[in-house]
Amino acid sequence: MKLAHAFACAAALCGVLLAGCSGLAPTRAPTSPTFYSLDSGNAAAPAAPRPAAAGRYTLVVNDTQAAAGYDSQRILYVRQPHRLEYFAHSEWVDPPARMISSLVVGALEKSGVFRAVVSAPGSASGDLRLETEVVLLQQEFATKPSRVRLVLRAYLAEDATRQVLATRDFEATVPAASDDPYAGVVAANAAVQNVLDQLVAFCAQAMSGWQPRRPAPR
Repeated sequence: MKLAHAFACAAALCGVLLAGCSGLAPTRAPTSPTFYSLDSGNAAAPAAPRPAAAGRYTLVVNDTQAAAGYDSQRILYVRQPHRLEYFAHSEWVDPPARMISSLVVGALEKSGVFRAVVSAPGSASGDLRLETEVVLLQQEFATKPSRVRLVLRAYLAEDATRQVLATRDFEATVPAASDDPYAGVVAANAAVQNVLDQLVAFCAQAMSGWQPRRPAPR
């Protein structure tokens, strides 16, 4: 009987200890995703050479497209070549291509290269038309520190004839301050601004020797 009583006391003591430990253990709450944006911030208007025809023509900007794998709100990173991964609790507030599309329009408006810059579907008409595609946007952990790489493809065409005047891939690689999603977002914003500067200069250069096949609107 004494042995049975000892076992009962030990069991009760273990129960008390376990209850106390469970009270001290932190409760793991569900983790909500953190959302990030690509935006113009306080960036100054890009400086671009102004062609002789500056301000005379209207540019229609199609919505920016995205290559397969880069068309969602998930923030993508790479640790090994050819293997795409996504952060579990960090997302873009909108697909990057959609955010970049509005930034392209804003940068070209501020440049003064065109009389007007219109963001519109394919039915809108102007003198020139710009198409862009996000080919790649990812945080790469193959180097220390990690870095963000952005590749944007652009086509500039005469709107009336659909003749392509120029095409180019723009690339920017920006080191991240630390190996985490927020540092990658900051680097991505810097990469976008770098590419926008290149894009504005590209459009200005392509227009410098261009003459429309029909009179420019007055």
